[in-house]
Amino acid sequence: MITHLKGKLVEKNPTYLVVECAGIGYFVNISLHTFSKIGDSENVQVYTHLQVKEDSHTLYGFMEKSEREIFRLLLSVSGIGSSTARTMLSSLTPSQIRDAIAAGDVPTIQSIKGIGAKTAQRVILDLKDKVLKIYGIDELSVPTNNTNKEEALSALEVLGFVRKQAEKVVEKVVSQDPALSVEDIIKIALKNL
Repeated sequence: MITHLKGKLVEKNPTYLVVECAGIGYFVNISLHTFSKIGDSENVQVYTHLQVKEDSHTLYGFMEKSEREIFRLLLSVSGIGSSTARTMLSSLTPSQIRDAIAAGDVPTIQSIKGIGAKTAQRVILDLKDKVLKIYGIDELSVPTNNTNKEEALSALEVLGFVRKQAEKVVEKVVSQDPALSVEDIIKIALKNL
């Protein structure tokens, strides 16, 4: 409903802002990342996410659209609420979170206060495909072998294998030896499928 606020910065704290727009002061919850980006200018524009619950309407603010996007993705994960998502964005930058999810980096996600191993794994499991699709990035661990990996996957699909299953096997093969040719990837993958 409220996608951004543009107005006078009345109050600035590490956890919230008060932004006055047309005579109305909006209380906006923020992360430390946004706090560090705001600066001391009198007028600000903050991208917002409005969370409506039975007993409250809460505004969350972000200096960058990319941070809001990551926040919304985190909210889509079962067990991650708005306070946990905000803590995550206060502990790591949006790009660090995005890269950790894309790379399947459980220890980085788990390093955030209040995030255990199971929650970190769930975040990666639920969001990895979305992050790779939205940001147009490939698996960070094997960016150089993208074309060989894709060609091998296409060939295995033509041979009748399910893409998800083939993807796991090809991923494992490529992670062990990123310099393999398409033919070698297919041969090794066929032995493991």
